[in-house]
Amino acid sequence: MPDDARQNVLKELLGLLSLEKIEEDLFRGQSQDLGYGAVFGGQVLGQALSAASRTVPDHLCAHSLHGYFLRAGDAARPIVYMVERTRDGHSFTTRRVKAVQKGRTIFSMSASFHKLEEGFDHQDPMPEVKGPDGLESDYDMIVRYADKIPEDIAKKLLYPNPIELRAVNPVNPFHPVPMPPDKYVWFRATGPLPDDAATHRYMLAYASDFHLVPTALYPHGKTFWSPDMQVASLDHAIWFHRDFRMDDWLLYVIHSPSAAMARGLNRGAIYTRDGKLVASVVQEGLIRRLDKNKV
Repeated sequence: MPDDARQNVLKELLGLLSLEKIEEDLFRGQSQDLGYGAVFGGQVLGQALSAASRTVPDHLCAHSLHGYFLRAGDAARPIVYMVERTRDGHSFTTRRVKAVQKGRTIFSMSASFHKLEEGFDHQDPMPEVKGPDGLESDYDMIVRYADKIPEDIAKKLLYPNPIELRAVNPVNPFHPVPMPPDKYVWFRATGPLPDDAATHRYMLAYASDFHLVPTALYPHGKTFWSPDMQVASLDHAIWFHRDFRMDDWLLYVIHSPSAAMARGLNRGAIYTRDGKLVASVVQEGLIRRLDKNKV
């Protein structure tokens, strides 16, 4: 992909996540259609965290968020974000955010912000996996399989992604075979980003929704593209441990410990290329067989 195209789509994403302030603690974000048939969950996560971040002092950084996807969002309409100032403390500040479309709440989130503070330090080590150099990107994989994807969906998926993703152990989306419920994905923004920590955190929130739910399908030989599957994010939590940059390579280590009752649980650990654990993610997703459960 040409460098100017990368910069343009990254600029579009930054604009998408920056939001328009329409009243005190009230923001509006535009939507993008990534070909999923509804608003991408990462967009709502990133925009909600962006809205909350706009209402806290600059010296506080998001350290955790917990969100619930309540309804599918319409990718053709903007989303209004209503921020409630739950608590303003000396060390910690808390916000609640509602994302509204057509008068109905489609997503709700609580986020907590913490001042920079020294303390004990330990972490799980990063797994030893192949680095990002030489791996095929998600975009290149879609190009390779474009003739097998419906034309209207392929056009959307082939639009350049501002987040480059390279899976270490990819699965063939059209001929999956059962695999262990573990996935390793390198990702980064496709160009340089501003230096403020809030931007990198809500960009990571956006990117953290990629590849999570499909990991729960690995042991069952199914993928997001399987025609007999309904797959969707139900809830999402992130804890930010250490500073990082989204324009440097990050490794997403994903494991699904359980799938039951049409739901799959996925845990993620995000590391810098030099092995620093910067964030943890947990998400449960709907993985429903349409041949057994009619919607």
